[in-house]
Amino acid sequence: MLLPEPMSRIVIVGNKQRLDEATDALYSLKMIHLIDHTVGSDEGFSIGAPRPYSEKASERLLSLKAVEKELDINVTKESDEPMSSADVRNEISQNRVESIGKEVFEVLDRRSGIIQKITEESAKRDVYAAIASIPVDLDLYKGYRSIVVLVGSVKADPTAALSGLADSELFVSADKKMIALFVKTSEREEALRILTDYEYTDISVPEGTGPVGDAVAGINSKVAALSAEKEEADKELAALKEKHGDDIIALDEELSFEEMKGTMPLRIATSSHSFVIDAWVPTSKTGAVVSGMNERMDNNIYVEVMEDRSRSLHDVEHAEPRFKETPTKMNNGPFARHFEHPVKLLSSPKYQEIDPTLILSIFFPLFFGFMVGDIGYAIPFIILGAYGLKTAKNKDFRAIAMALFFGGIWTFIFGFFFYGEMFGMHFVGYATDNAETWMSLFGLHFPEWFVNIFPNHGHGISKVEDVTFLLKVSIYIGIIHIMLGYVIGFFNAKMQHGTKEAFFEKGGWIITFVGLVLFAWSMTEVMISGVSFGDMLPFILAAAAMMVAGIAISIKKEGGQAILEVPGLFGNILSYARLTAIGMSKAGMALAFNYISITMIAAGLGGIAGIIVGLLLFSFLHLVIWVLAILSAGLHSLRLQYVEMMSKFFVGGGKEYEPLEIKRKNTKIVETEV
Repeated sequence: MLLPEPMSRIVIVGNKQRLDEATDALYSLKMIHLIDHTVGSDEGFSIGAPRPYSEKASERLLSLKAVEKELDINVTKESDEPMSSADVRNEISQNRVESIGKEVFEVLDRRSGIIQKITEESAKRDVYAAIASIPVDLDLYKGYRSIVVLVGSVKADPTAALSGLADSELFVSADKKMIALFVKTSEREEALRILTDYEYTDISVPEGTGPVGDAVAGINSKVAALSAEKEEADKELAALKEKHGDDIIALDEELSFEEMKGTMPLRIATSSHSFVIDAWVPTSKTGAVVSGMNERMDNNIYVEVMEDRSRSLHDVEHAEPRFKETPTKMNNGPFARHFEHPVKLLSSPKYQEIDPTLILSIFFPLFFGFMVGDIGYAIPFIILGAYGLKTAKNKDFRAIAMALFFGGIWTFIFGFFFYGEMFGMHFVGYATDNAETWMSLFGLHFPEWFVNIFPNHGHGISKVEDVTFLLKVSIYIGIIHIMLGYVIGFFNAKMQHGTKEAFFEKGGWIITFVGLVLFAWSMTEVMISGVSFGDMLPFILAAAAMMVAGIAISIKKEGGQAILEVPGLFGNILSYARLTAIGMSKAGMALAFNYISITMIAAGLGGIAGIIVGLLLFSFLHLVIWVLAILSAGLHSLRLQYVEMMSKFFVGGGKEYEPLEIKRKNTKIVETEV
């Protein structure tokens, strides 16, 4: 479970004339991870050419994508009633894609023409609106041989400045921002020179007759008619989407598969008469692959298992470049599998590397529960997480649901059996000036067996009063967690390079870490617990010896950099104090909010009104804590996995196992097709 599933390399050789059948067989087995052929790898073989039908499938798929974009069709959704793939292929052969495209683009072209006309008319209307208050009819702006008409915007009224122009006529809009100047052609340059001082910007008046207001009214009527035509075209497109939507999605899926299979020769080796396929398959499935291919190809194909064992690093280093990287197929059980996505967010493990998923699946929810530790928050976590795991399909949302569900379970365990609290209040105990308990709040009397469930004399561990104890627990958890990372790192190095190399690569750090922990414990006993230095001297000397020996061993592998990394180990350990800090901050907020809503509001106001207002405030404030608990506990728990523990052994960078597989969502194979 800690190592990825063993993989075997196989080679498949067959007649080139039966490549399509072989491709269908490969996809139907859903177990074969293809190794792309590289040019010059095998004498007499080259990369093949796409199948004849591939180009047509690509053209149809491209046309279909354009239709999907215009009709706003979401092809990622899963159809309620998948179509038979045989029916879909029959529609493709009968040019269904082309007929749908023609029908849709006819309406789109008409709609585009209407939109263009609306744009043109709207532009004319904007110009007319700008000159509407100039007292000049539209037909007077055009048609002169010796007169130039200058129409445009100005920053101020230029009447006085233009008064010196002979035989000119100036019309100014009511707001003094638009002008129409009629001037002799010979004086055009002088008029423009004067208008430059007024930041004149010329506009072109569209053709028209009569008063501007009448023209605007006519355009409004025309635009309204065009808008009605556009709405009609939109309705036609909506009807086409409703009519052809499911067919388009199914056609897209089938054509994608057809194109994918048609380009298979681009990934394999071919000669004039044969093809050769190199691939990886899970070692446990090699027998099924051999028998499956022979069965589907009527025993007219050759399948040989080339590597039927787990590869050593020596095998990898001496393999051909295309065979060096074995894909990783995570090998986790039904529980740990939920935590694979958070690991992949960082990186996929290499084939010869321990998969951290199981470790993360244990410690991530445990840390989350330790930090929150409250029944009141745990139950919503579990409910929301269970709902998300049942309904969510997106990997990110499922990862969040996973964290809430399993983290909620540990939050309940710690909240009940360790902290003994709900919504920041302990079950057992008497109220103080600042804190309530459920027993004192409702005057409850718990039976002896119930009280004995909780530690600390039945009161439960307090996140506020027992901080010293919780800090010790957090640090000890951190020591175990980090040591586990180093031990796993040692086994990784041993598996990849041998025991000697593992000793120098990780053994030195294990010795250094143990010595560091022993030294820190010894000094703590001296400075805090009051133990005499003489009594602890043997432990201090042993710790110093281990640290010196461990660093010396690590220097052989890492050089002087190893010395600089030692102080970082202190930071790694102390980083686990956040387990207590997050819990204490949540408890402090809950303590304050409970005091406000219960003591100040409910008890202070008194009566039904006080209880209602206090209850509403209590609910809202604890909802705030609940949300913050998700963010803080989730992020910090994940950080402790990624940074403090996994960094001690996890390299990642593996290539994920991706078997050839046709994942149908909107089409299906029915029995009559087989």
